[in-house]
Amino acid sequence: MFKTIRILFLLGLLIAAFSSIEAQAANSTVDVLHAKGIINPVLVDYIERGIEHAEETNAVACIIQLDTPGGLDTSMRDIVQDIVNSRVPVVVFVSPAGARAASAGVFITVAAHVAVMAPNTAIGAAHPVLISGEGEAAMSEAMEEKVVNDAAAYIRSIAEAHGRNMEWAEKAVRESVSATEKEALEMNVIDMVAPDVDALILMLDGREVTMLGGAVVTLNTKGATINHVPMNTIEDFLYAISDPNIAYLLLSLATLGIMAEITNPGLIFPGVIGVICLLMAFLSLGMLPVNYAGILLIVLAFGLFIAEAFTASFGLFTAGGITALVLGSLILFKGGPLFRVNPWLIGAVSIIIAGVVVFIMSRVIRAHHRQASTGWEELIGKPAVVKAALAPEGMVLFRGERWKAVSEEGTIEPGGEVIINRVENLRLYVTKKG
Repeated sequence: MFKTIRILFLLGLLIAAFSSIEAQAANSTVDVLHAKGIINPVLVDYIERGIEHAEETNAVACIIQLDTPGGLDTSMRDIVQDIVNSRVPVVVFVSPAGARAASAGVFITVAAHVAVMAPNTAIGAAHPVLISGEGEAAMSEAMEEKVVNDAAAYIRSIAEAHGRNMEWAEKAVRESVSATEKEALEMNVIDMVAPDVDALILMLDGREVTMLGGAVVTLNTKGATINHVPMNTIEDFLYAISDPNIAYLLLSLATLGIMAEITNPGLIFPGVIGVICLLMAFLSLGMLPVNYAGILLIVLAFGLFIAEAFTASFGLFTAGGITALVLGSLILFKGGPLFRVNPWLIGAVSIIIAGVVVFIMSRVIRAHHRQASTGWEELIGKPAVVKAALAPEGMVLFRGERWKAVSEEGTIEPGGEVIINRVENLRLYVTKKG
């Protein structure tokens, strides 16, 4: 009797335990972040926020859906640190099909607790590019060796911590080798290949991962809810304007607006738009590897355009400004092809700014040469006919009206033609027309 009761009690406990486990699985979530584009400080903040959200909500795992051509070394290292120090397992999933994890993306993928790739994706080409004031070509052999050795040691350490292929990882840095998802799986660069997030979550169920400090965690993802964590409005906006082409457009619009306000005081609207674009350009440039020589050349171009509007240089300042603008635009950013303004955009902006400067200059020249059309100044230099002899005072006829006039060159007989020199107290001071 007692034995039967004991058995039933144990069965009840087992059923309750299994029910608790199933309920926990049903209520568990997997957070999914979407990292598409260049690795920069905005993406760092987004991924850091996403991992913290997963930790606070006790998510089973945090998946980073990655598609990147690379980016800044400092931002990449920040993301790697966030992954390594995460209290929840982080899965880096190079997807969707056609995506890549190049350059800085290799380090991020290798640093994941679980590295996954979708079909028709690629990983590799992680050779570092020196971001210096002189640009990529200025890297000396000694400096290149130091940078490459540092990056190679870093990626070997990351790969070793997760039991991945250290030799291939080092080759990706030193020789810029790449691999498809199948090759990467065969060479133990990644852990699995999955077609999409849903399939990945099923494949992760029951997998054991080793966290920082040696703790082993078993992933219970069966029945987990997928929680997509997109960028918020501010992050989305900042990430959009951190594009080199957008930053360059903002800087160009700021130049046009402020130049229009300076040459035409009182318009207000162009000046306000110019200042807003300038502030947004500063915000954008602050998130990009800027070459200060390029900034100085663009500022010089702006100064030359303003000088052209107030000085008769016969286009010399404009030519110098266009030259400085094009050169500054070409070297505005450093760090290789990822941070480069589209040459077609540079050409279009240069032509537009040149056209605006020529238009402003032509208006200024016309204003300087245009005679006054109102007031006494209108009479200066105009001809009149003597009606009563000027000896030296008399009367002249100007535009059908009689005016008192004073000759400044002796007596002038009636019928003679004179030129008006000045007007004082309703008297015309004239000289004989030569």
